[in-house]
Amino acid sequence: MLKKEVIWREILVQSRLKKKRIFTQKELALNFGFSLSTVHNALKAPRQNHSIKVTGRFFVLENYQKLLYLWANEHSFKKEILYQGKTGSDILELEKQIPPEITFGLYSAFKFYYQEAPADYDHLYLYIEPKDLETFKKRFQLPEKSKAPANIFFFKKDSWLNLYREAMPLEQIFVDIWNSPEWYAKDFLKQLEEKLF
Repeated sequence: MLKKEVIWREILVQSRLKKKRIFTQKELALNFGFSLSTVHNALKAPRQNHSIKVTGRFFVLENYQKLLYLWANEHSFKKEILYQGKTGSDILELEKQIPPEITFGLYSAFKFYYQEAPADYDHLYLYIEPKDLETFKKRFQLPEKSKAPANIFFFKKDSWLNLYREAMPLEQIFVDIWNSPEWYAKDFLKQLEEKLF
């Protein structure tokens, strides 16, 4: 994931969980080990769409919704895909076999967060460490290549995702579902918008 997206996610998560609206560029740079120029550049687009307001010493998140939509529109999760393939297993049954070191994404993450799903789904999205890819492909008996449409995806888990107490922040779930092609994504997005806004 791009560093600017890591920063946007942090601002959004802190706003939702801690009602925090005021940030400093220095604080974000220190938290993530980024340079001040990286943080400064990450704030350019949010400044332009007026979701944040920068003052001399700090900046203020003025519109959570605008920043979330900005991230959703700029995110491309295709770049994060380590593997995509076709499994013949039932997705809901497969979810029960997922070990704790794998993090659920998208529809599964929504379901486990809220203990419900607004629609049935037949695609499984998972976040893993790249080093574990071959192990899990073997464990779930996934083919190297398949001509059939993919229904299981492994995403690269960014190292900063572990900073959050939530297994998967709601903002990340929203942004990923926004970018997903499945027809039922709209039902999940509608419920997420109601819960987040």
